[in-house]
Amino acid sequence: MDFKRQHNRKDNKFFRHLYNRSSIYVMCAAIIFILVGLLTTISPAYKLSSNTITNWTSDLNSTTFLYMLGMENRAFREAYPENKELPDIGNLLFEMTTSIRPSDTRSLLGQELPGFSTFQNEIIVAGKGTDYTNLPVESAPPLEDILEDRKAVVEEPKKQKDTEEGKENQPNTNGRDVVFIYNTHSRESFLPHLPDADNPDEAQHGEVNIGKVSERFAEALETQGIGTKVDQTDIMHILNEKNWEYYQSYKASRNVVQEAFAGNDDLQYAFDLHRDASPKNETTTKINGKGYARVMFVVGAEYEGYERNLKIANKMHELIEKKYPGLSRGVITKKGAGSNGVYNQDLSPNAMLIEFGGVGNNLDELYRSADAVAEVFSEYYWDAEKVNAS
Repeated sequence: MDFKRQHNRKDNKFFRHLYNRSSIYVMCAAIIFILVGLLTTISPAYKLSSNTITNWTSDLNSTTFLYMLGMENRAFREAYPENKELPDIGNLLFEMTTSIRPSDTRSLLGQELPGFSTFQNEIIVAGKGTDYTNLPVESAPPLEDILEDRKAVVEEPKKQKDTEEGKENQPNTNGRDVVFIYNTHSRESFLPHLPDADNPDEAQHGEVNIGKVSERFAEALETQGIGTKVDQTDIMHILNEKNWEYYQSYKASRNVVQEAFAGNDDLQYAFDLHRDASPKNETTTKINGKGYARVMFVVGAEYEGYERNLKIANKMHELIEKKYPGLSRGVITKKGAGSNGVYNQDLSPNAMLIEFGGVGNNLDELYRSADAVAEVFSEYYWDAEKVNAS
């Protein structure tokens, strides 16, 4: 009997303990139920996606992953570099949970200061004077302001002289268009030619705009024997027709590029020309006593294979610096919030986005730069053709 009573006491004690804890168990079950509900019904924009995980881990050193794998598999541990210090797990967890890197103050400032989101951009090659304080600025004025009619004053500079001397030995593409030029932000204009505008956001015009630089660039390439097609589609007009926002410009220009490549198998290169919103002192240089609008190469870093586009941009910067020192502001990659991250460059490994000058530059300066970049690119192009032919 004593054993039975003792056994009953243990059972009663167990059930009392279970009863006392039942509220905790019910609460935990309810929390799990709510979390599952949130994860399955939440808007896709807020779900934990592969892109989110990529952003968490993109700045972690590759050896960190090797070390973590080595914790589970000794074979990976053997591959860990001998001269490499073991990662600090505390710092690793801190970086992943806060997106703040103790070794890079930009990561903290970028989270806290409005307009400091350019910390996600990376300078791959810095031209003279280029640093994180003066990277290209992409203004995004309201579409109605972009489409507003404005007075423009322009005296076309003289066109590049096209002499026949030496033409017989110059290589050419035999009537084939191999370069495609277009302008995603088609109405980006220049304050020196807009007498009634003084705000960079007002530097927009339907005719006197970056498209003129594209035309000059194409003429200069043709002079070098490179067949070129210029597209003058007004992307801003398409946005207005479709009731799209300014940030959807690249979506609109994407169709233009796809149709161009689909309709011409000879096209090899695509150039998207823009102008920067930075002040003139940052976008201008003097070479042999003449003013030039400086250029910068922008490569999106959020698509597979962007390294191929980056390689060409780096080479162009290098060649420009040799022939026109100071003309190039450098090469940067863009990704993350506040940037497109692709810029249609996933459509071709030979696609480039070039910032020509800024709001304060005039067409004289811009055309000189267009001629210079065309000259350098033609050297790059014909050298590449020789390699391909050998």
